[in-house]
Amino acid sequence: MYKGDGSDGPDEGRDKPQSETDEVAEAARREAWTRVKRRLRAELGEDVFTSWFGRLELDAIYLGVARLTVPTRFLKSWIEVHYADRVLQLFKAEYPDVLRLSLSVRSATPRDTSLQVAQSNGESLRCSPQGDAAVDRNRVPIANGVRPARSDSGDLAGNPLDTRLTFETFVVGRCNNLAHAAAERVAGQETGVNLYNPLYLHAGVGLGKTHLLQAVAHEIQRRGRRVIYLTADRFMYNFVAALKAQTALAFKERLRGIDLLVIDDVQFIQGKSIQQEFGHTVNALLDAGRQIVVAADRPPSDLEALDERVRSRLAGGLVVEMAAIDEELRAKILSARIAAVKAAHPSFEVSPPVVQYVASAIATNGRDLDGAINRLLAHATLTGSVITVETAEAAIRDLVRTREPKRVKIEDIQKLVASRYNVSRSDILSERRTATVVKPRQIAMYLSKILTLRSLPEIGRRFGGRDHTTVLHAVRKIEKAIGEDRLLNEEVELLKRMLLE
Repeated sequence: MYKGDGSDGPDEGRDKPQSETDEVAEAARREAWTRVKRRLRAELGEDVFTSWFGRLELDAIYLGVARLTVPTRFLKSWIEVHYADRVLQLFKAEYPDVLRLSLSVRSATPRDTSLQVAQSNGESLRCSPQGDAAVDRNRVPIANGVRPARSDSGDLAGNPLDTRLTFETFVVGRCNNLAHAAAERVAGQETGVNLYNPLYLHAGVGLGKTHLLQAVAHEIQRRGRRVIYLTADRFMYNFVAALKAQTALAFKERLRGIDLLVIDDVQFIQGKSIQQEFGHTVNALLDAGRQIVVAADRPPSDLEALDERVRSRLAGGLVVEMAAIDEELRAKILSARIAAVKAAHPSFEVSPPVVQYVASAIATNGRDLDGAINRLLAHATLTGSVITVETAEAAIRDLVRTREPKRVKIEDIQKLVASRYNVSRSDILSERRTATVVKPRQIAMYLSKILTLRSLPEIGRRFGGRDHTTVLHAVRKIEKAIGEDRLLNEEVELLKRMLLE
């Protein structure tokens, strides 16, 4: 392999693209990655995609290796074990030059000089230090403004904080003003004065939960107090690592010795022992007068996988929902993001009509708004043409989605089926095996499988801790029954319509 020695060799220019051809090639690679993520989202569903791939980023593609990064070792291990082969297949389909994947953890510390490359056969290829250095020179900068959270908690490492996610950069509107005010109040209160404890924020994807959580952490840090910001997967990884290293007691003591605990995506905390430790930590911090700020995609009462006592403690503070972003706020967010981009690209101009069009066309979340700006910036810099409404329409076509169907909750299914069949929800969750209970229970399981994105094991847990094979049996039995019994088929279809209305 030619590594470059200062002479005009055949690979000259690969390390640092300068020509317009290289820029177009880089744009093609980015577009291929966008298509890969879109196919993953379609195959796995929104919940699974957000959980495991929402923070997966493309670093670079070099010499047939697609280099991807994630924020935690837990995510890296999970994706390598469960999804690496599928991601590689999709990448090859969209960008044939990709032969292998490399998955690494984003960090503010210098990376190891070796490159671990996951191959399609599950083995790995370790490149030489020189080869990895060549990749680094072609590396696209990542994690701008991201630094590790300072916790003063020994070696208890939290997730990195993004210096851009502060109260000053948060755009306030009618849908999030209460959450913003509560977060500011918590961040500004004196030590030991916990008016809203815990503060629990819940909203859908990309509506600003993480921004507010990190803003609180930044402000508490600025005041010189001890804080740690953890995603659910990071909390689980730290706990499991402490168990393996036989330092669980020290882990618990360090975690409970902080002034502020911030937990993001709490709905993903899984495992009985991990949930118990999380519950003990919450209780210990609250009893000691320490502040807790939590975010999830649903209210505490809907976190049915969590222990009831933990849900009760979380619901005992201030619970605030952040509603969907309205068009007025979307326009304000776009204007703020465009102003930030102009600081680095002074020639980037977006007219008010284009801003208004994008704000009205993208009715999903803030992340899609960021994606729209990236596409407009790419169009402006790569083609050099003025951005009009027509060009904006073409640039963001893949982000404009039709109205998503109503999100059905398992709890709603259980309540409706119980009411329809004159039994209680507790009967459906119980161990009772009478015909009057078994039939509605199986119908509820069947509807949960076809109307939600939950896995069979999770559905089983929501139905009184049953095994996934019980759920599978119920689903197959109802599928067979509705094919043979016209009245039952009409009954189930009616329930489906009522749940989707």
